[in-house]
Amino acid sequence: MMRTAMRGLASHWWRHPGQFLTLILGLALATALWSAVQAINAEARASYDAAAGTLGLQRHDALVRPNGSLTRADFVDLRRAGWRVSPVLEGRYLPGGAGPPLTLVGIDVLSAPPGVLPPGLAAAGAEPVELLMAPGVLFAAPEVAARLTGVPDLPALRASAAVPPGQILTDIGVAERLLDREGALTRLIVLPEQPFGRPPLAEIAPDLALEAGTPEGEIARLTRSFHLNLTAFGLLSFGVGLFIVHGAIGLAFEQRRATIRTLRALGLPAGRLAVLLLSEVVVLALLAGAAGVGLGYAIAAALLPDVAATLRGLYGAAVPGVLGFDPLWALAGLAMALAGALVAAAQGVVRMLRMPLLASARPRAWQIVSDGALRRQFAFGTALLAIGAATPWLADGLIAGFALLAGILLGAALMLPLVLSALLSLGARRANEALTQWFWSDTRQQLPGLSLALMALLLALAANIGVGTMVGSFRLTFVGWLDQRLAADLYVSAADAREARAIAAFAEGEGLGLLPRVSVEAALGGAPGALEGVVDHPVYRENWPLLTRTETTWDDVSSARGVLVNEQLALRSGLRPGDLVDLAPGWALPVAGIYSDYGNPAGQVIVALSALTARFPEAEPRSFGLVGGPDDGTLRQRLLDATGVPPGAVIDQAEVKAISLAVFERTFAVTGALNVLTLGVAGIAILTALATLASMRLPQLAPVWALGLTRRRLARLDLVRSALLAALTFAVALPVGLAVAWALLAVVNVEAFGWRLPMHIFPAGWGVLFVLSILAAVAAAALPARRLSRVAPAEFLKVFANER
Repeated sequence: MMRTAMRGLASHWWRHPGQFLTLILGLALATALWSAVQAINAEARASYDAAAGTLGLQRHDALVRPNGSLTRADFVDLRRAGWRVSPVLEGRYLPGGAGPPLTLVGIDVLSAPPGVLPPGLAAAGAEPVELLMAPGVLFAAPEVAARLTGVPDLPALRASAAVPPGQILTDIGVAERLLDREGALTRLIVLPEQPFGRPPLAEIAPDLALEAGTPEGEIARLTRSFHLNLTAFGLLSFGVGLFIVHGAIGLAFEQRRATIRTLRALGLPAGRLAVLLLSEVVVLALLAGAAGVGLGYAIAAALLPDVAATLRGLYGAAVPGVLGFDPLWALAGLAMALAGALVAAAQGVVRMLRMPLLASARPRAWQIVSDGALRRQFAFGTALLAIGAATPWLADGLIAGFALLAGILLGAALMLPLVLSALLSLGARRANEALTQWFWSDTRQQLPGLSLALMALLLALAANIGVGTMVGSFRLTFVGWLDQRLAADLYVSAADAREARAIAAFAEGEGLGLLPRVSVEAALGGAPGALEGVVDHPVYRENWPLLTRTETTWDDVSSARGVLVNEQLALRSGLRPGDLVDLAPGWALPVAGIYSDYGNPAGQVIVALSALTARFPEAEPRSFGLVGGPDDGTLRQRLLDATGVPPGAVIDQAEVKAISLAVFERTFAVTGALNVLTLGVAGIAILTALATLASMRLPQLAPVWALGLTRRRLARLDLVRSALLAALTFAVALPVGLAVAWALLAVVNVEAFGWRLPMHIFPAGWGVLFVLSILAAVAAAALPARRLSRVAPAEFLKVFANER
């Protein structure tokens, strides 16, 4: 009996191959988008762990010279005094003169602490001793090694996955030669175990400072919000795809009413029938899930280079642009596909179990069982919306922000069918002609079968509007902020005091304004931050992007009676103008203003340069801005010729803006791609619903056809119906999308990054999205409409002869 019942249920898919493919496609797409996000996140986290475990130089405390570079003599003096230190030399390296610069890291193999030398070097075909042998060895990640292949005058090259992307590891002697910095050091790593009785640092090298190491996982902490955003988008995409699955499975139950009635009447218990139906869903879910994981891998591989560029630009995180395969996220994708399919099938199975034995064969049996569900769904959606809106006021953190987003999106989606039903009912009451009244009423009658697809469309449109508004607002604000912050013509960095004096002399000789800046690390608001010293100059007074100011803001800063704090520190510590902020032990000044500081996750305070250098005399200017002078395009070259600074130390304003905007565009490339994919999935959901409902609508269309309405006109009305429902859904999605944009800008962005962006409106983008939604709906309805226009008249006549 069980085998016969299984064959009887499976025969439905043989008779409806299109519906079978739709179910597989919907679940595969949902799984693919979710798996792609998980694969990207897993690859990034693996890179963070690799960077923390290998070449983790930042984990250790280090000695640095705040006002210049270390030398080999400093290393020798400290070692002779009993300090266990290890030298490190780092620098920007551009082999071959093309491509993005790399970080060349030179270490001393003999004195390096455990864990700095990657354990995978032997697997790269070399032993650590080769680092010490002339002409040396360069170790790099496989993609970096491939890029360097063929570059002349390089030491032997070894590819090793143990080296983080964007870095090259070598012996410190080779690094000195390649960077042309003989005898120079970047810092001295302080080994964890030090001998007792060693002299204090103040006696040996009083001009050196001890810099605390960065805890492991710091990059992972900084990027947590980015990955949480991706995960939320993946869940949204999975939910939109799941609407396709829910609709396909639900309609399959609807079409198999007679089969279910027959099996029940022949004595098959409802429990066993439920087991058979769920087993069928499990098999389909595993089949679609496997296809979805493969498709997700392809999507992730295509998007990963943009994600890697984003993480590298915003957080300095080294993530490879090549995707590896991790069985964990693949199994998670299969589990999500299985769970989603079972959730989608649960409602149909429960309805089947609750209905009387013979009731399931009646056309309206399913509607009778679900009577009142629409109003209950609306009430539940209203409750979700209210709970989501209240969450940010009841709790803090990113989870509260995403709870707000979930409440807005899910609540609006659940409320949509009743809203559309009310709008269609209003249209029917306003109609004067019989055909128009039938059109509105028939559209309303088809709403239950299309509601899931329209809910998917609502989610996709709202996400597109919300994310598009956020990105547009961010871009508009970011460009204006760059114009304010980057007011100098050239920005130049000095490697030592000699270069700093040469830059100052050049500026004086050319009659240029010199904007020196000094940065000192400090604990601000209980977290790492920086004190920035600046001079009083009209460029700052006229251009600095202040969010909150007083009439005497710049006078207070220049006279050291006040400071400027960035928005991140102000929000985190609750600071307002007039509040005291602790800058250093025994040094506190009132807040004179608050400025925007996009892209910086840490707190920052701007003080008068004279006050900062008086408090920290070892800190000398190493960063300068040059303003004024004739704009003849030769200033940069004259600066290089006069000062001898390397070309990489000089960046002009246009170059900084171009780099910043490029990072910005790549930052949101992933969300843009997911937006497009989600909208495409919603279009497939509409196609699924219309295709599966097409054959079931013949009883409703036959009387109208018999009254004289042609098949072609019926098909055209179906296209108009699809466009109308898409337009009404867009009208509901617009305010929902704007609410999503507000939540992203005012809640999620503040919790994730520490700044709030102004919200801008982009009606032109709405128009484009409206047209796209109409086109997607019409395209989805085209195939069912074409089939309707070619239905044989005999099929309509059979309606009047059959029981239905």
